[in-house]
Amino acid sequence: MEKLDRPEAGALFEKAFAEEQGLLDLEDKNIGLEELKLLAEWESFPKVEKLYLSNNQLGDREIEALGNLQGNVRSLYLNHNMLDDGAARSLAQSDLAKGLKCLMLEANNIGPDGARAFAASKHFGNLEELFLDFNAIGAEGIGALAASDNFPKLAALHLDSTRCGDAGVVALAGSKTLTGLKRLYLCSNGIGDIGAKALSASENLKSLRVLSIWRNEIRDAGGEALAASQTFGNLERLYMSLNLMERPVRKIIRGSELAKRLKTLVMD
Repeated sequence: MEKLDRPEAGALFEKAFAEEQGLLDLEDKNIGLEELKLLAEWESFPKVEKLYLSNNQLGDREIEALGNLQGNVRSLYLNHNMLDDGAARSLAQSDLAKGLKCLMLEANNIGPDGARAFAASKHFGNLEELFLDFNAIGAEGIGALAASDNFPKLAALHLDSTRCGDAGVVALAGSKTLTGLKRLYLCSNGIGDIGAKALSASENLKSLRVLSIWRNEIRDAGGEALAASQTFGNLERLYMSLNLMERPVRKIIRGSELAKRLKTLVMD
């Protein structure tokens, strides 16, 4: 895409803007550094509350420019870009981050250092939902998030396919700061019985309403621990298909007091 001049960029932004929803959808529009600079000058930008920039091959320089935007963005979608730890550091230090309630970063190249930058930032005090799925932040990065006291309002944490493993789950289960989590997503992370038992015994995850542990490696001992857990008194939805529990244990789970309380139980 050739660089747009100011009138062309303004026309693109106007066409992509649903003012009644405060939504500017620039997903897959070949948005780059110059377009972001023009976006900062666009007269309607202060009205944007939801900004979609998915699938634009954004990297470090673009995130630096994005961080300089002055507006009222509350939901920022940056999934399927090329953001690495440097971009994560820039975003974590930006003024834009201060107003965010929802931050979508699925399918980028953020690693443990990027997660540590988020954990150390004082700018996420309003964040309620964080998507880090398909970023290899690993147990180390998850441990940093779990130990941080900089997410006082975080209610939903999406960590599917982040190489979490049992060590990451143990860190989350022991977190004394993420106690307000209501939704936790941990699919495809190689979690086994150690992780399942840690979740089941956690004193700090009792606010959970939704827990997703699809496609892991939880076996019978972990399944039995989940069924008997006293942690999940507020849980409403449990997604746990594609694990390694045998049929008798799955039957125990379906007949448990936990299952009777749930609105949704998805298990093969």
